[in-house]
Amino acid sequence: MKSLFITGTDTDVGKTYVTAGLTVTLRKMGIDVGVMKPFAAGTAQKKGFKSEDVEILSNAAQVNDPENLVNPQFFKIAASPYTAWKKLKIKPKVSTVLSSFKKLSKLHDTILVEGMGGVMTPVLKNYFITDLIKEMKIPTIIVTRTKVGTVNHTVMTVKMCQKYKIPIHGIIINNFDNGYPVKQLTSDLENITGINVLGSIPFIKDLSDTSLYRTFRKNIELKSLMK
Repeated sequence: MKSLFITGTDTDVGKTYVTAGLTVTLRKMGIDVGVMKPFAAGTAQKKGFKSEDVEILSNAAQVNDPENLVNPQFFKIAASPYTAWKKLKIKPKVSTVLSSFKKLSKLHDTILVEGMGGVMTPVLKNYFITDLIKEMKIPTIIVTRTKVGTVNHTVMTVKMCQKYKIPIHGIIINNFDNGYPVKQLTSDLENITGINVLGSIPFIKDLSDTSLYRTFRKNIELKSLMK
């Protein structure tokens, strides 16, 4: 199975939980899966990984990979790498991210990489998450939501991936908003974009391995995911 980059139509669409759920599911299916979040930002945790997202992903994969490989760069403010660079005077280290990804790829058969924000989140002035995905040379899965406005955001995300010639492996709907009925949204997105919707994930209260595995196995087209 190829490594995958999990991106989203925006921030807070549930990329971390979708990535964690996919990670648990693949692991329980016997796949050697590693995780990565190239850039993370926010308030650092006092214990363990600096980033809560990175801790969630590492726990999902049950790996002990070094933090500097799983998350090569952490910014102590909630902002894009570009904005953090300007405010903190810490330049994003793209080359370090790419070398870390190569090292992780040698440790595991598959790597699930969670992005930051949407595909046009700026890393440098003229370098965006799309550029990072392209340099990693892996397909992407787009996480979207059911909130009104999501068709616009999803179509724009698809168009930008296509502009950058990034293969899109599918769309996953994170169904935690009041908005479009999932069946209608699935039909609209597939008809407009031509991209397969792999499934829809309902709101999950229990984030245990067993719960995530059961939910993702039931709601995601795993055969399509693993092609």
